[in-house]
Amino acid sequence: MGNKIVSSGCKFVYNRCIIEESNASFVQKVQGGIRLKMNGAQAVLTSLKKEGVDMVFGYPGGAVLTLYDAVYKMNFPHTLTRHEQGAVHAADGYARATGKVGVVFATSGPGATNLITGIATACTDSVPLVCITGQVANPYIGKDSFQEADICGITTPITKHNYLVKDVHDLPRVIKEAFYIARTGRPGPVVIDVAKDVFDARFDYEYPETVSLRGYKGENIGQEADIDRVIEALRKARKPLVFTGGGVTISNTAEELRAIIKRLGIPSTSTLLGLGTIPADMEGYLEFAGMHGSYAANMAIQQCDLLLCIGMRFSDRVTGKVTEFAPHAKIVHFEIDPAEVNKNVPADISVLGDLSWSLPLLRQKLEAADDDFPARFAPWLEHAAAMTKEHPFGYQEEGDLIKPGALIAKISQLSDKDTIAVTDVGQHQMWAAQFFKTYKPRHFLTSGGQGTMGYGLPAAMGAKIGCPESRVVLFTGDGSIMMNCQEFSTIADNDIDVKVVVVHNCILGMVGQWQRLFYNHHYSQSELKGKTDLVKLAEAMGVKGYRLTKKQELTTRLPEILAQPGPVLVDVLIPEEEDVLPMVPGGKRLDQMVLGTL
Repeated sequence: MGNKIVSSGCKFVYNRCIIEESNASFVQKVQGGIRLKMNGAQAVLTSLKKEGVDMVFGYPGGAVLTLYDAVYKMNFPHTLTRHEQGAVHAADGYARATGKVGVVFATSGPGATNLITGIATACTDSVPLVCITGQVANPYIGKDSFQEADICGITTPITKHNYLVKDVHDLPRVIKEAFYIARTGRPGPVVIDVAKDVFDARFDYEYPETVSLRGYKGENIGQEADIDRVIEALRKARKPLVFTGGGVTISNTAEELRAIIKRLGIPSTSTLLGLGTIPADMEGYLEFAGMHGSYAANMAIQQCDLLLCIGMRFSDRVTGKVTEFAPHAKIVHFEIDPAEVNKNVPADISVLGDLSWSLPLLRQKLEAADDDFPARFAPWLEHAAAMTKEHPFGYQEEGDLIKPGALIAKISQLSDKDTIAVTDVGQHQMWAAQFFKTYKPRHFLTSGGQGTMGYGLPAAMGAKIGCPESRVVLFTGDGSIMMNCQEFSTIADNDIDVKVVVVHNCILGMVGQWQRLFYNHHYSQSELKGKTDLVKLAEAMGVKGYRLTKKQELTTRLPEILAQPGPVLVDVLIPEEEDVLPMVPGGKRLDQMVLGTL
């Protein structure tokens, strides 16, 4: 047999995985090393292990049966969700909470297309995912075969890159490239579509050590001269403001940013995805800005003379009327993606490059500078703090009713600084951003750019799996929770300790608020006055359920409910016509906020 090691009915241990084989050659000695002989499915899982993957989320089907057989034989860590959309959102939550690449499996056709919403969500928010989907076998591709769909064509606009693998020999290289692309530069989702017969095909497996992609480099180093221009602008400014986004979280540079803010002694604000990059209790932090952001943050943006925008993309929900955004400010944009520079708001100074390069260099130069920045900016910092005290986030008490602000503020008080808050999308999302205090990056997870209802429950599940030592609390609504409520079964079956808080107002809350404001209270298809009992729904799937209806229960019952081990649903009834305020109406400037009753 030459250099071949023949295995017959044996178990070969590799990377803590067990691969069972009963025929053919399994291992080859090659030039003093070892090359594994395996099929495509085993190659996929072995490659994932080499990339450090410790959990996959997915749902089996015909085109991926060989892959799932390898999952069984190799005892590969896998969480079976109840829907493919649940799987991709779970992988997203896992990725956001841990900083690792989230991985999801799905079968061909409808299995793959059920990932679309989650892929788009991850793409807009720059979340690293690798989605491995099955495709019909090579002889059947392009023939409208059973459960065939062109997932590469479908996902091209919403992925960073995608592949169709038709030759098993390409698998190791493609997987290596996919992880490199997903996690480097501006992160994002990558789809690997694998023909069914590729999973079955046997070959000599060897995983590449390096990646070489023409036209793409993961390192993004900018020009030092741009940093010098920023420092000169700071020397001329009197009212500078830091505006931080999700890029700071992605680049793991929050500590650098905080040191820069302290060195300068200036106020700061964040986008929704930037929550946690600056601690909620840091001096001069004005909370988040934008449509439902704080009075102080929005006013500071409109009043500042230098706006340092770091790792953000100027979403329309942040800028308000874009032509009158920060009208007195010179705008500095720190950004890794050239496509985002000058796309929505023109930048006077652009610092292109990874924040892991630019922020340490900026910090170094500022610490070496002789300027007494804090003394010069002290009056501006004092003014910003005064605006925060003048118009804090608040709510009006109303008899014995539970107000959402009171609910979320109470949960925030009951939580430690390691608690991860996850939200669905709607009014509850904004209330959570306003009243839940976040102190660390990766501790406030939400769908920002897409605003994906149904994101929350599976994302919270993924976050808890990725960070088992942290408490995970989901804030959701009675609209959002129904979109992926099947994942209560996943949570119960795997005993995933997520606390689910439903802010229940019997209406699609944000839709209803806009209908009140702009459509003369015409609640067209937005009221949810059916007879669905969310407590019974959760309990039917194995999760304990509770209902709160009176504000005193926030003190008498809520702490005990949240303190118990295991997954829990808390259904909290609030007034139907409660509005999220402040609010910047569409087309208005940030300083044209509605502060009182709409």
